[in-house]
Amino acid sequence: MLQLENVDVCYGSFKALTDISMTVDTGELVVLLGANGAGKTTLFNAISGLVKPTGGDIRFEDKHLNGMKPSAVVSGGVVQCAEGRKLFPQMSVQQNLMMGAYVHRRDREGNRKRLNEVLELFPILEDKASQPAGSLSGGQQQMVAIGRAMMSRPRLLILDEPSLGLAPLVVRQMFETIRQINSLGTTVLLAEQNAFAALKIADRAYVMENGRLVMDGDRETMLGNEEVRKAYIGA
Repeated sequence: MLQLENVDVCYGSFKALTDISMTVDTGELVVLLGANGAGKTTLFNAISGLVKPTGGDIRFEDKHLNGMKPSAVVSGGVVQCAEGRKLFPQMSVQQNLMMGAYVHRRDREGNRKRLNEVLELFPILEDKASQPAGSLSGGQQQMVAIGRAMMSRPRLLILDEPSLGLAPLVVRQMFETIRQINSLGTTVLLAEQNAFAALKIADRAYVMENGRLVMDGDRETMLGNEEVRKAYIGA
């Protein structure tokens, strides 16, 4: 579904990504592990059209994404849920959710159906629908952020650190919802520092360090890898 070949990204003279080659197959849940500053967000922004690669090729379902506008990438089925939620805090929960449907704004019936599906995933948001998004708890705001991304009808959902700053119980609930989204047919690419929780629901994983992919493998291989355990999971 997604293929990156030898992708480089530079910010001026600084090379943020070097020779990135990776794949995500239809229906997979793939995790990207790495410390802060490793390049995970830059990689996601390159896929989403928010930054322009200086080398290499990015393809989604055999369509070249290089040079496409972010709105066209979203319309094509690749949707990113950014780190930090990036909600409109003064707007209501429902207004925030419907912002995700903007690219499908002419399909009112389809958007109503999609909204009901999102509220089935996150039932508490139905009770909070008229409240300002900024008044919600951190976990509920993350639900709104993921729900907004789902309103764009992704075939590939890119999640950047969805568990950041959340309480452990909420983190468990969040990962269960991500697993459910994947099981319902949405392919997921997930960046996470909570490596153990992410790997427990993943099919495969890549490890990124200093803008390079340094390791990859299936869930069992990565959970059993001593280097991965020491660096990202602990003894």
